[in-house]
Amino acid sequence: MSWSWNEYWSPIGLSLQVAMLSSIVVAVLGVGAAWWMSRRSFKGKTLLETAFMLPLVLPPTVVGFLLLVMLGRKSWIGRFFEWLFDAPVVFSWWAAVVASIVVAFPLVYQTMKTGYASVDRDLEDAGRSIGASEWQVFRYITLPLTFRSLVTAYILGFARGLGEFGATLMIAGNIPGKTQTIPTAIYVAVDAGYTAMAWAWTGAIILISFIMLLFTGRISKK
Repeated sequence: MSWSWNEYWSPIGLSLQVAMLSSIVVAVLGVGAAWWMSRRSFKGKTLLETAFMLPLVLPPTVVGFLLLVMLGRKSWIGRFFEWLFDAPVVFSWWAAVVASIVVAFPLVYQTMKTGYASVDRDLEDAGRSIGASEWQVFRYITLPLTFRSLVTAYILGFARGLGEFGATLMIAGNIPGKTQTIPTAIYVAVDAGYTAMAWAWTGAIILISFIMLLFTGRISKK
């Protein structure tokens, strides 16, 4: 079987698209959830936090199966989104975004939680004492002091979304030109014996990941 550059670039473009969108969404969710959880104390907090971290330890195929059940055509959530967008969520590139968000959330959440824990509460209290609202305290005190954690969390979320395989394969499938990402493309290429193609995609994902990690290291040293 011969391959063209169009076949090579399609999974890369889709992977970057999925990773970019999912990392933005998961960054917003992770930053907000970590801030809320770090500033609140309530019954059941430990159980909720355990649920937040669960996708980190579950096999990706289990996460993918649960998402497939939740978003499939037999579920009310799946039927609602199919009615809303006139197309099913599963086996679309949006499903890959959802899978990436779920598996990346624990990393972003834990990173931001650690960042918030390093903030001196006296500084936040000082802001409140001069009349600053909670949003102003967060915007002008907490967020700047956790900037490095925020950048690290975003890049970890991006990298996790870029490399997601198991959950994506379960809920989005491996449709060339539609839902085929770099990890699933590598799997198919190796399984079919197209080692050159697999190496080409492997080199691409290594290069992208290396650049992201290098950027993180430069930020952390500033």
